[in-house]
Amino acid sequence: MKHKLLAALAIALFGCQTTPDEKSKLTLATTTSTRDSGLLDLLVPRFEAAAGIQVKVVAVGSGQALQLGQRGDADVLLTHSPAAEEQFMAEGHGELRRAVMHNDFVLVGPPAEASAAGGQESITAAFRRIAHRGAAFISRGDESGTHVKERQIWQQAGIEPRGDWYIEASAGMAAALRMASEKRAYTLCDRGTFLAQRDRLDLVIICEGDLLLRNQYSVIIVAARRHPEVNRPAAQRWVDFLLSAETQAIIGEFGVDRFGQPLFFAQPRPRPQD
Repeated sequence: MKHKLLAALAIALFGCQTTPDEKSKLTLATTTSTRDSGLLDLLVPRFEAAAGIQVKVVAVGSGQALQLGQRGDADVLLTHSPAAEEQFMAEGHGELRRAVMHNDFVLVGPPAEASAAGGQESITAAFRRIAHRGAAFISRGDESGTHVKERQIWQQAGIEPRGDWYIEASAGMAAALRMASEKRAYTLCDRGTFLAQRDRLDLVIICEGDLLLRNQYSVIIVAARRHPEVNRPAAQRWVDFLLSAETQAIIGEFGVDRFGQPLFFAQPRPRPQD
């Protein structure tokens, strides 16, 4: 009876009946930010209950997630490194890519440093100030989407970060935040993970709102033509679930009750053409 109810719910949510091939495990390679923010703890059980598909989550940096996809070690990806994702698709490793949600990056640092920003400085100005002072900066150093964005900012600031002040953590976002808090250092972080971890950190937002700090998340189905073991039907069901109006509403409201603001913003739905 329970199985029939779950199947009926899956039909209602996704518009088609679950097939035997779909009743299996789905490997999702995603970023530490979707895990550390708590979003996956909300979404994955809902999907599993509705679709009858068990999800194995592998939370790593976006670069590592894309490498898992290249090797066929994941069925579907949820990442936030647009340039690397475009290259992934151009090289034929993925067969479908859709924008899911976005938030933004923020520069965080010790509370005592908040006044040093001097008002609404740009993110490149903030990075230059940190480098010129030799203030401690924690880099993810793991080829994640956050690390890629950080390198982009340094490049636009005209600085090659090096020296004892620049510390590569080679760790996920939550670990990098803890290290920054312990060392009274700066770090770049996605807003969602910072808000979710804030109560355990001695850090505040130093710089935010710069257009360069937009953080776009996309879902990618790994190319089954290259990797026949990829569970293509289950991956498509995950994509349909993420892009459904119900899930997009959940994403847009996630965090509001606890933080007074959403940790992620739902992807704008395209307007119907006249």
